[in-house]
Amino acid sequence: MQKCKCKFYKVVLFSLSDSPENTETCGTGNQRTEDFKSNDSIKREKDIGQQQQKTERENIEHLLFHRLHLPRNDKRRAGDILQITEHSLQSHESCDEKELVLSFIQKLLLINYRARYINVNNNEQDHTKQGDSDLSKDSNDIFEAISFSNEGVSQSDRIHPMDVQMAVFHCADGFLKQLMVTKLSQCQYALPLLVPDLDKKQIEFPLWTFRQINKCWKKNNNDKIISQTQPIYKAETPMVSFFRFGCVSSSKSQLMNSLINEKHNTFFHRNCTGSSRTRVLMDGVVEIAWFCPSGKNTDKFTDCVAFCNLHGDAGDHEKQLEILTEMASVNVVLLPRLDRNDRSAEKIQNLFRITKPLICLFTEDESTVGKMKKGKYKIGLKDRNQSDVSEELRGAINDCLSDSSSTFRLEDVSKHSDIRVDEEDDEECRRGREAAQKMMSLLEKKCLTEIKESFLPCQGKLWHQWSQKNKELHRPQGEETEMDISRKRTEVNKIREQQHESDICEFIKLFIKEMNSNEEHEKMFFLKYLGILLDEYISTDLSALLQKYDEKWSRVVKLKDSHDKSEQLKTEQTELEKISEDLQSASFGLEHIMREIGQIYESCSSVKKNKKDLQFDFSSLPSLGAEMMISGFPLELMDGDAAHVPLVWISAVLDQLVQKLGDQRVFVLSVLGLQSSGKSTMLNAMFGLQFAVSAGRCTRGAFMQLVKVSDEMKTQMNFDYILVVDTEGLRALELAGRSTRHHDNELATFVVGLGNLTMINIFGENPSEIQDILQIVVQAFMRMKKVRLNPSCVFVHQNVSDVTAGEKNMEGRRRLQKTLDEMTKLAAKEEDSDAECFSDIIRFDVQNDVKYFAQLWEGSPPMAPPNPNYCENIQELKKSIMSHASKSHGMILKDINDRIKDLWEALLKERFVFSFRNSLEISAYRKLETKYSKWSWSLRSAMMETENKLHNKIENESIHEVEETDLQRELKKTSEEVEKSMSEFFEKDKDKDIMIQWKTSFEIKIQELQENIVRETKRKLNEILQQRDMKKEIDAQRTNHENTLFQKSKELALKLKDKANDEETLKEEFDSFWEQSVKKIISDSPKIKDIDVMKDVRKILSDIHGSVSVDHCRESRDIFSVQSYSDFVQLKKPSGITERVKNKAKEVFGYGPLSKEDESQIRSLVTDVAQQTDIMIQSFNISKMGYNISCIKTLIDYITKRLKEHQVGPVKYKFKNEFFMDLVLSICKRANKTITDQHRLFREANDPVIYVEKKRKEYYSIFKKYLNGAASAAIFGEIICQKLKEPIEQSVYKKTARELAAEMRSNCESMNGNRSNLEKHILKTLAEEEDFGKYMNYIHKPRDHFMDYIRVEVSKYINDEFSVSVLLKMKENIKLLQQKIMTAAHESTEHVQENSGDAGLWLKSFTQRLSDELIFSEKDLSGVKHDDVDDLHLLEDVIRQELPAIMSEINSKFKSETFDKKLDCKFRPDELLIDHLCQCCWVQCPFCAAICTNTIEKHDGDHSVPFHRVDGINGWSYILSKNLCSEICTNLVTSDRIFVLKDGEFPYKEYRKAGGVYAKWSITPDRSELPYWKWFMCRFQKDLEEHYVQPFDESRAIPEEWRMLTNQDAIESLDQYI
Repeated sequence: MQKCKCKFYKVVLFSLSDSPENTETCGTGNQRTEDFKSNDSIKREKDIGQQQQKTERENIEHLLFHRLHLPRNDKRRAGDILQITEHSLQSHESCDEKELVLSFIQKLLLINYRARYINVNNNEQDHTKQGDSDLSKDSNDIFEAISFSNEGVSQSDRIHPMDVQMAVFHCADGFLKQLMVTKLSQCQYALPLLVPDLDKKQIEFPLWTFRQINKCWKKNNNDKIISQTQPIYKAETPMVSFFRFGCVSSSKSQLMNSLINEKHNTFFHRNCTGSSRTRVLMDGVVEIAWFCPSGKNTDKFTDCVAFCNLHGDAGDHEKQLEILTEMASVNVVLLPRLDRNDRSAEKIQNLFRITKPLICLFTEDESTVGKMKKGKYKIGLKDRNQSDVSEELRGAINDCLSDSSSTFRLEDVSKHSDIRVDEEDDEECRRGREAAQKMMSLLEKKCLTEIKESFLPCQGKLWHQWSQKNKELHRPQGEETEMDISRKRTEVNKIREQQHESDICEFIKLFIKEMNSNEEHEKMFFLKYLGILLDEYISTDLSALLQKYDEKWSRVVKLKDSHDKSEQLKTEQTELEKISEDLQSASFGLEHIMREIGQIYESCSSVKKNKKDLQFDFSSLPSLGAEMMISGFPLELMDGDAAHVPLVWISAVLDQLVQKLGDQRVFVLSVLGLQSSGKSTMLNAMFGLQFAVSAGRCTRGAFMQLVKVSDEMKTQMNFDYILVVDTEGLRALELAGRSTRHHDNELATFVVGLGNLTMINIFGENPSEIQDILQIVVQAFMRMKKVRLNPSCVFVHQNVSDVTAGEKNMEGRRRLQKTLDEMTKLAAKEEDSDAECFSDIIRFDVQNDVKYFAQLWEGSPPMAPPNPNYCENIQELKKSIMSHASKSHGMILKDINDRIKDLWEALLKERFVFSFRNSLEISAYRKLETKYSKWSWSLRSAMMETENKLHNKIENESIHEVEETDLQRELKKTSEEVEKSMSEFFEKDKDKDIMIQWKTSFEIKIQELQENIVRETKRKLNEILQQRDMKKEIDAQRTNHENTLFQKSKELALKLKDKANDEETLKEEFDSFWEQSVKKIISDSPKIKDIDVMKDVRKILSDIHGSVSVDHCRESRDIFSVQSYSDFVQLKKPSGITERVKNKAKEVFGYGPLSKEDESQIRSLVTDVAQQTDIMIQSFNISKMGYNISCIKTLIDYITKRLKEHQVGPVKYKFKNEFFMDLVLSICKRANKTITDQHRLFREANDPVIYVEKKRKEYYSIFKKYLNGAASAAIFGEIICQKLKEPIEQSVYKKTARELAAEMRSNCESMNGNRSNLEKHILKTLAEEEDFGKYMNYIHKPRDHFMDYIRVEVSKYINDEFSVSVLLKMKENIKLLQQKIMTAAHESTEHVQENSGDAGLWLKSFTQRLSDELIFSEKDLSGVKHDDVDDLHLLEDVIRQELPAIMSEINSKFKSETFDKKLDCKFRPDELLIDHLCQCCWVQCPFCAAICTNTIEKHDGDHSVPFHRVDGINGWSYILSKNLCSEICTNLVTSDRIFVLKDGEFPYKEYRKAGGVYAKWSITPDRSELPYWKWFMCRFQKDLEEHYVQPFDESRAIPEEWRMLTNQDAIESLDQYI
């Protein structure tokens, strides 16, 4: 006999665990005592008892929630529960009480019905204890032992599993409740239908929680199986209610389970694992479950039947009893026996009296089923076989249902009064439902298959046409011209305009309005309701269509099997296709609404204006998509109907995500698999997602959904979210006839490329069944490897019969490995790869990266619950995925945006590997180049300071040799700082995983740069050392002249001492003395004359070639500007007939003696010779050494040597004399100003007439001091100050120039990045000026143009910032130098005093202390006597007094043009920046002359440029017509056309085969042309035609679309694309 089910609780407030079970005594034994009490007394005692019971119940509930760590008033949110937490990654077969809730929820989310069977770990105080006085070890009396044991044990009551469920339910918000109930339904568990509030004042009907549940069943109707799928709240079914009156010994719930599914505990009962004596929250709860037939003869009921179970004594729950009895088709009552005196007798009598069938089950009766009257049955349960009772009860219920027509609809429960309906009680829920219903009212009486066409016009034919045209646009045909491409682009734009002109229906307007106006929770309810109502709206028609499709498909298969090829088969197939189209049209959900909004946004973006009937600005639409993703809804990534990614829309949505969430780091999990292989079901269970899984609504295309990572897990993982990308099933039947293997290939490549980890889902154990799909997957991974994307993968075998068999799994893994290797070989042939096994293309561990899943269902659907082993497999897979994820850095949201764009654009072009442009890599590389530019500038800046310091020391003769080790030592600190900065950058930057591939090469580049800087600086300083010795005579002569003048002026002063007061006489005498002295100096050293560089050039050329007329020099052409060098060469004599024929052919076809390749070679030669001669001119150091005709001779000798070397090489031409002469003249004309300016500086410093005259005023001042008897120290101090003037000026100018260059690197937009950034600003300036000549200079002489631009920018910056920045720097540098000079003077005075020295020691110390800063040494004062200087303090004071005036004079002379006048060009700020920014790659595209954008000269790998130009801009013309080409390189390399070089004809598609420079260029075949050059082409068409003396081809006219581009469009495109 089982224990009675009725329970009361003895409450100990401190702990529930001490509460023993108190079993109610059945019967009426207490009645006698009450007979002797008054009615008032009885009523009073009853009220007191009820109050005590209420208090006890509240205390018990409070303790329950306390033990579960659940705050009763703190509602848990679904979003928090669905986060990835540490707890969610662990399997919990047992846990502590405080973890019960989390463990229950976690298992429930995994649809693991064992969620109710979690064991609680016993705490120490709960273990069985013995008393203080143990039973004697010698005792052998069992009765005594049992008695003693009972007294000594205190076993705690475990928390009842249903209390855990209901506690979570009470503490959940609406969305979590709905999620819970949905998952309970999937577990085939009974669901809470009526739930008493915790205060028991109201009963809640949680209708909202049932809204997402659909039930499927099949009925056998005259041997015809009819399938039905209905939202359960709408389904009209019979309902059987079960009640208990009084205390019964049998379990009502267990009996109900035997009726529904004897193998599964649909209703939890007392004999279930984990059940305990205490049950706090279930009394009064009504649970409901449905039996769904499978259409088989073994079904227990032929139709869907609902079963309701009222927990507790029905007599205590009158409202629940009333509702259930009213709505039930059959009432089943459980009671011990029938007794008229029982307190529930009246209620049972009423049930018997009403017409509804009643079945009474008596636990104290042994009789079999008996019919009391029509519709009234009784069955005894006592000592009966359980299966017999179940069979009798099932028969009675079926009999009753066959006679009853009443049905039950869940939704109708809300019509009962005195109950609270959650949907009505929650204001946000109610408003959300009303808004959704308002939208649905617009769909009333509309034909489902036509509804999308009328309500969603943008995504129908127009979107499909646009998608097709866009693919055609990206996939050029063989002979397609720019006009053809432009025509397609116009068609594409026209479709967008048609989309834009289409009306927005009220349905979409209302949706946008609701999404923009509601609060977050109300919006969530609105979206959920809308999805639910749309599913309900289409379900009936969709079911009918699916039934129709199945029937038609069966017929087609039957005809095919019979090899029937009659017209009937064709007709059936046509009809099948029509049904398939209707199915597609009938599918209507939230994804289609968002797809329409996406197309509205894309059309508005295309035409750049709002739709006329759109109430909100179209720019706000992406925010709706972002909000939906944040709220946990999936967003369509690829439209499966159009097989296209709406890039503009997706990009905008992700941008909004970044704005709302921040640029979070995301791990992307992609999922691939066959259609209906259970991918979406698995993902929904694993992460609690909402991917569509219902029949007829399988995922089409690709959808993405965010899963949040909890804060605790962020510390372990390297990301904030998981982005799950679920895909339409590969090899989908729905796509039969419309899609091909190509579609699958496209989809697989897209999601594999997007994912950090790709999960390949395989249904079944045999990979051979999906070999073609595996080949697609392998091919996708192979493509990723080729474009340097490195995803990982996991294979999941679902529906494996025996996942525990280790040997079987090993064999399965071996077969999979073999299949993958075979597929790799097949894919390698298609992808032109040498990979032979799967591990060659991706890291793959067959032991750990292959997972086996049990079958989803534990039994046969529709009543089978999910297999717990399947759920555990999901948990293991989830842990494995997180393990993979923890080793990945994922991507930031912005990068995902770029990756999606890159992948899709490459797929559009079909040749994926050849077309893929990895924007993330490009962006990362540009960032790295910018950092490289900063690192290299740091090294150059440091070396400039060192070079300046050592230069001063050399001039001061402080050092006599420079070693590389000295320079490396000076550079060590900066080098270490750069090294540290590099290390941190590669370790900490967000793109470190991408940039790691370049780390070694850039470290080598920095090392090479450092070595080069050291080597170059050593070369310069050694040249200065050599030149110092060579100009010693000049310096000594100048010093001698100055010192002679000092000495003679002193002698004159002593002679005229008695006339000191006669100023006029003194002046006359000094002037006379000065004139005589100057004449003497001039006679001793001849005047330095002006130079005529070009005259010297002509002279040398005349010596070489006999005579060079002045006219020829005047008429010579600028070799840098000529379009063709054909006039400057003559072909070498052909070696045979073949060569002569080739040369003749060239003349016939009109491309002269020089091919494009020859022209390019000569232009490269000219450019290189010009660069090398520039370096040579700097090395002459003319500003210090002076000019000599030998400089020109050296240049001409070098040019002669280079031309001879070139002609000896493998070229088929030789240069005419005119080329040599024009090259020499062009180079020398360009260098003329530089040489002349440098010679001017030399002359000003060394011509005695000039430099002596400059000193006249200074000498007169010293003369007067001698005359007035000034102390020797005072005069010596003034002489020192005068000698310091020029060195100070040079030092200040040089330092200010270096600082200005550094400031421009930081502040000037054009100078503060890499070379690409500089080029962008150059192009902007050219567009603003619209000067064709400058454009041609930029196109044909890019390096020269860059240098000129930098010079102009520096000059402009100096002029604009002169008073704000430049002058302040000058003053600051003067001030600092003045302080250093005074410090040196003071320290020298102290040094002399300490060492008892004289003025000579003072001067030596003084010059040495300044040798780093100034070119100033003892030899500068070698002729000035200072023997009589004895007051060194006075000397110091004089310098202190005189120095400010000198500094002020230098400052006052400083103007914006001072740098050009006072500094050698190599020290000027513009030259410093040129040296830094122009040491990069200058190789130009052989077709369009675009400059390689690599910032490193002689870089590794191919030359490349993001945007090519129209080839005609570089003078390319069509062979036959000789008209200029109007095509762009990137389009030409996709065409079937050819280009002709000296070595023959080459297809553009195989341009690398032309060899030479062609082989070293990477030209991506895409549509990445820059609008800038289209505008340029149209704006300067006539100028180009005149320049090249060739017209553009009229038959290939410039597209009208190009002519519509404005100057502003061109400039804006630079910011957009570069």
